[in-house]
Amino acid sequence: MADIAISGESNFPDLVPTKKGRSRKALKPSNDSNILPVPVSQSSPMKKASETIIESTGKENEKKKTKKKAVKGAKVQESDFEKEFEEMQKKLEQMTLEKEKTEEMLKEKEEALRLREEELETRGREQEKLQMEIKKLGKMKEFKPTVNFPLVQVPKEKEQGKKDKKKACPERKKPSPPYALWLKDQWTEVKKENPDAEFKEISTMLAAKWKTVTAEEKKPYEEKYQAEKEAYLKIVGAEKRENEAMKLLEEEQKQRTAMELLEQYMQFKEETENDKKKKTKKEKDPLKPKHPVTAFFLFMNGRRADLVADKKNVLEVGKITGEEWKSMSEKEKAPYEEMAKKNKEIYLKQMEAYKKKKDEEAASLQKEEEELSKLQKQEALQLLKKKEKTENLIKKTKEDRQKKQKAEKKIVDPNKPKRPASSFFLFSKEARKTISEERPGINNSTLNALISVKWKEISQEEKQLWNEKAGGAMEAYKKELEEYNKTLTAAEESSSSCSGQ
Repeated sequence: MADIAISGESNFPDLVPTKKGRSRKALKPSNDSNILPVPVSQSSPMKKASETIIESTGKENEKKKTKKKAVKGAKVQESDFEKEFEEMQKKLEQMTLEKEKTEEMLKEKEEALRLREEELETRGREQEKLQMEIKKLGKMKEFKPTVNFPLVQVPKEKEQGKKDKKKACPERKKPSPPYALWLKDQWTEVKKENPDAEFKEISTMLAAKWKTVTAEEKKPYEEKYQAEKEAYLKIVGAEKRENEAMKLLEEEQKQRTAMELLEQYMQFKEETENDKKKKTKKEKDPLKPKHPVTAFFLFMNGRRADLVADKKNVLEVGKITGEEWKSMSEKEKAPYEEMAKKNKEIYLKQMEAYKKKKDEEAASLQKEEEELSKLQKQEALQLLKKKEKTENLIKKTKEDRQKKQKAEKKIVDPNKPKRPASSFFLFSKEARKTISEERPGINNSTLNALISVKWKEISQEEKQLWNEKAGGAMEAYKKELEEYNKTLTAAEESSSSCSGQ
């Protein structure tokens, strides 16, 4: 037993595991001869003790490992957390920058939208205004006046008319002076004498010759010039008078047409407001002959009745007749073509007659217009005469009045007493002095206005004083006038008695 124990003590350290925390291994049987094989029943408590020790050491080792692993994990977690935190901070910074940018973008977009809305609003208003104007213009387009506008000549047409008149009537040409008439007669003679001479040389020679011509030789040219001048002045004077008369007539006609247009427009406006006026189609001339139908249409008109009886619509009728016409021979088409040809000949004859009638109507209208223009000229001349008469009357009345005034001024007796000034004029004399002293260099019109204002502002008592002054002056004037009249009558009586003796 002692040997077993010793051998067991010597072998026991080999059974204990090292500090490295190795896993448990099965115990190997030693080769020592001293150790006897222990039976299973005897070695069980020892085995249990060793197992418990191994288990406890294994657990401690495992705990240490787990602690180390936990510390390492914590350190790793801390480093990962720091990294994540830094990344998060960077992301936050990026996010804030992006947020600021997005906010700025949103603000810009909002402003752009606001501006766009304002533009749209202004455009909408402008469109409304335009629509209103278009409606007004549309209504104005519907306005069709039935006014006969006056026949006013265009300046170009007037000039052309003047040229034509000059060609037709040689008296309308401006008369050439006596020197020019003499030149016409003398030019050919001088040219024959000097064939090599130029235009300038001939003109200088003739000018020198004209100076030597006597008054008797000049007389026929001067007489001719005077006669032509008188005729020209008469025509030109008559034309000027006619033109003035026509201008007067044109002005009157314009006024009439303007008044008529105004009345018609007002009527049209009332009708459009009440929605009474309706658009009317242009009326065709009923006298104008209708264009003839072609051969195909003649054939189709003949077939229509049969096809309609078979309950065919318009499109079907057209298709069927078209196909039939294509399949027909020239002999079958011939009667329809002959009919169409005859109809065309009749139409052409009718059109000739219609055009002739229209030309005759146009000619008659032109004649009427010419007669109307003549009547207008006569009317214009009558208006001019009336105007001249009125102007002469006004002139005469003005001249008579001026003559009377001059005569009265001349005849006025210096001994006759002068009419006294009224109360307002007496007041204005004094007020004028005071105002001109207060405001030197004042305008006359403003001075008069200030005097009238002051006269209105003064009391009734002050006005009464001025009225009394004017009344006293008027009484004295009346007495003087009576005495003057008495002296006049006495002088007239003495003159009449002297003439009677």
